[in-house]
Amino acid sequence: MKAVILAAGQGTRIRSVHGEHPKCLIEVDNSTILDHQLDALSMVGINDVAIVIGYEKEQIIAHVNVRQLLTQKIHLIENPAFAITNNIYSLWLALDWLRGDSFIVLNADVIFDPEILDVAVRPHAPISMIVDRLWRDETMKVIILDDHVIRMSKKISQKEFSGTYIGITTFSKAVQDRFFHKMEEVIAAGRVNEFFNVAVQELANEGVPVGYTSTVGLPWAEIDDPVDLTFAQHNVFPQLATAVV
Repeated sequence: MKAVILAAGQGTRIRSVHGEHPKCLIEVDNSTILDHQLDALSMVGINDVAIVIGYEKEQIIAHVNVRQLLTQKIHLIENPAFAITNNIYSLWLALDWLRGDSFIVLNADVIFDPEILDVAVRPHAPISMIVDRLWRDETMKVIILDDHVIRMSKKISQKEFSGTYIGITTFSKAVQDRFFHKMEEVIAAGRVNEFFNVAVQELANEGVPVGYTSTVGLPWAEIDDPVDLTFAQHNVFPQLATAVV
């Protein structure tokens, strides 16, 4: 299995406290979100990783160069249109590199307990999303029916939601061609400002099973703005430090 970390975004909402830096370089206990993600992937045996870069790419390149002495093979893919596109375009740029293997896609602003990946990398569906059964504001929600995700959107209300998507999705090798074709359709239609989840949703609408695995109460946070960072600093970072010890 390969992994793609989508790290091209500008992170404008976090700049007031993080400055002109990519969100993946937010520091966590003398490390960064990116380091935590790479370490978590390595722990589950994923050592072939691509990082899609764009905004302040030189900072990520310099950071990754320090890690190149480790066992992981890290590939850098540039999204030159990062300022005018969303993560569907970043993932589309990685398709050729991904061909021929199952893969996992991570948003670069998600910090999580590494144990969350243990079950996620052994999914029972062609596409599988990691879901927290608890509500979180400002994040994508899912509706689950008969053990499958049938709808995903930030517009799902608390009354109808089944869980919160944490920004990590796995794709089997068997569904690869169909997913890639759907991505090509969306990009060809000029919908470069979408989340790649729109392609997943369209496949779900066509009958492709989209499963899920659970965070099972383990800590995680998606860090988009100062409020998210404060939440993570109080509720996630300390638990990760304890888990490492």
